[in-house]
Amino acid sequence: MQIHELKPIHKNKSRKRVGRGGKRGTYSGKGMKGQNSRSGRKFMPAIRVLIKRYPKLRGYRFLAQSLDTRVVNLDILEKSFESGQTVNPQLLLEKKIIRRIKGRTPKVKILGDGKITKSLTFENCLVTKQAKEKIEAAGGSVKNNGLVK
Repeated sequence: MQIHELKPIHKNKSRKRVGRGGKRGTYSGKGMKGQNSRSGRKFMPAIRVLIKRYPKLRGYRFLAQSLDTRVVNLDILEKSFESGQTVNPQLLLEKKIIRRIKGRTPKVKILGDGKITKSLTFENCLVTKQAKEKIEAAGGSVKNNGLVK
């Protein structure tokens, strides 16, 4: 015997059709009048209450943009780079200072926390005003194709 050959030994029980005379006539077990007795009764969906509680956000795109950048401080770069080297997102990936985001090389933003004494050249990185001042004071430069922020 195989699964497709199995058959139940009992008869299928038909669903009780309510509201057509007989013992479940007149109100059909729904009581009298009101919203609960109507056909296709409409309750307020439970999820609507949850939706109303959410704050009015500005849309999904705003969150997605903030996740695209990785932040690096100057003190980390001071430890891991030699004087005269160039710093770009690809090198930061190789040195495992930053990670990929969904398989892509992320944008990198350099922040001004910490001290820097080595002259480094920064390429294709977002650089804060404070960080740029410290880099140039140490003898470095920023080349970033219009990415200064």
